[in-house]
Amino acid sequence: MSNEEEVIVTAEGYAKLEEELKYLKGPRRKELAERLKLAISFGDLKENSEYHSAKDDQSFMETRIIMLEKMLTKAKVIDANQLDLDRVNVGSVVVLNDIEFAEKIEYQIVGPAEADVADNKISYESPLGKELMGKEVGSEINVDAPMGIIKYKLLEIKAL
Repeated sequence: MSNEEEVIVTAEGYAKLEEELKYLKGPRRKELAERLKLAISFGDLKENSEYHSAKDDQSFMETRIIMLEKMLTKAKVIDANQLDLDRVNVGSVVVLNDIEFAEKIEYQIVGPAEADVADNKISYESPLGKELMGKEVGSEINVDAPMGIIKYKLLEIKAL
């Protein structure tokens, strides 16, 4: 993430990032401090796998805290109430028809920081997200996937 790069998030995504940061700085830090204290009490730090595991987890957590703080500082929160529902934008919920399988799929277009395919949230930077941005209802979208071209028809654009 460059210094000038905005992090585009929905209000829900921003709240989740804040919540994660609060958890990491509070309960998670305390938990890791206790693990380290216990591991140190076992002695001989060179061959103490509990100590090394706790140190690794602590390093990962501190890196994540720094990353979250930067993301929140650079965040541009998308207001769902001000979405243009004529075209797909970050924050839009889209209903697509998978033409090959005649199957309806619904996705929310979000920033990369909150993308979660299991929760039907796709990044505007993903192949499908890129193809959807700016499209209107009725548009056909072709996405180049490893298994070939996947064709969709944009049926609806709505707010969450």
